[in-house]
Amino acid sequence: MVARTPLTHRDSRLASRYARYPVHSTADDISATAGDGDDLAPIVVLVAIGEKSLVQAFALDGELMLGRRIRDFELDDHRVSREHATVRFEHGTWVIADRGSHNGTFVDGARVAGEVRRRGDCVVRLGHSVFLLVRDGRGYAPLPADEPDQVIGPELARVYDQVRRHAGERTLVVQGESGSGKELVARLFHAAGPRAGGPFVAVNCATIPEGVAERLLFGSRKGAFSGAQDATGYLQSAHGGTLFLDEIAELDLAVQPKLLRALENREVTPVGANAPIEIDVGIVCASHRELRTEVATRRFREDLYYRLSRAVVRLPPLRERRLDLSKLIIRELALVDRKLVAHARLVETCCTRPWPGNIRELCGAVRIAGGAALAAGRAVVRPEDLPPDAGMPMTEPVAAAPANTPALERAQVIDALANAGGVISVAARSLGLHRTQLYRLMDKLGIARDGES
Repeated sequence: MVARTPLTHRDSRLASRYARYPVHSTADDISATAGDGDDLAPIVVLVAIGEKSLVQAFALDGELMLGRRIRDFELDDHRVSREHATVRFEHGTWVIADRGSHNGTFVDGARVAGEVRRRGDCVVRLGHSVFLLVRDGRGYAPLPADEPDQVIGPELARVYDQVRRHAGERTLVVQGESGSGKELVARLFHAAGPRAGGPFVAVNCATIPEGVAERLLFGSRKGAFSGAQDATGYLQSAHGGTLFLDEIAELDLAVQPKLLRALENREVTPVGANAPIEIDVGIVCASHRELRTEVATRRFREDLYYRLSRAVVRLPPLRERRLDLSKLIIRELALVDRKLVAHARLVETCCTRPWPGNIRELCGAVRIAGGAALAAGRAVVRPEDLPPDAGMPMTEPVAAAPANTPALERAQVIDALANAGGVISVAARSLGLHRTQLYRLMDKLGIARDGES
């Protein structure tokens, strides 16, 4: 429920580390190339060749030929043709074309023929080489060689830059899905701010038993209630440092005005005490739910929201951080056994799944896969080693969809199919469905299966 940890040497280096990943491009930064006036910096990043993981980025300047030689880079993959495929970025859309290769071009896990278009970031595999096509690579920078365990892609770099700019504030709200790394952001805020030398106290509000939030937050005095002893509250424990309140939307409504008063007055009054105690605490609050929606539905106090949300950052889910995802796979396999390596198809498979549980789910699944490979006497980890449902969406049966939304559903499905070039498996993933569920939905909505693949 609560974790009180001192600032470690690793934490103290975080502020200076993420300052290396600026949002704004420089003259010699790979992000200096803009994309067709869209204020984007599209990049193509090679993340795996066979069983070798690496990060080799190419800024886009017109059309890029992918083959045995990519500009001055020699691609050591015998399954890749000399001129295998081309990619270009037009008006916010990726255009990928197979050049009649022998082993095929795969986009988001599906083999394509001719030219296909994708609006968002996508995964391209040629032979045993995996590329990530990133629409906005601003802030991208190769990781320092002495810090191979760090996982910071351009999306996360932009969030960290925001955290650094807000580090002088007294409060920060972090919005993000479950398992997306909200506590790490809180620790970065702490490490970059004026209270970095103080304690960092982490509390999960969802695990606080009903009726005890007040005494846990503010402390208590002996005799305040039956069996009460002198106890220090979380706010006092974090004095001079930072208190991280995870899942703040779960905090008891009756306690919320008292927390607001403590923040406004910078003091707490323990249960049963006669006088307040001054505190100097930075507050980071996190929630996987949108707090403005919680306020609108009266599940969270409006006044407390406005006091906390003077600085807000939104943490992207793992499916929007595919550069980070490929590096996380490498890191997690090394934690299982340093001799384990990821096959390119494992990287491709992981990069094409939505991972609703984000980093937490990915790390668990990759460790299971590593263990399965070791049990089979292999050092190479393949996609077949993953649990069957790893990274897959948790969806309700199609029949459970509201009866009054067929027009909206039909438009969404048609748009998804168009974006996927008619590839059913790709369209299904974009809608958060299994392939068979999409088939049933298409039949229900009267959408023909012509041209499906």
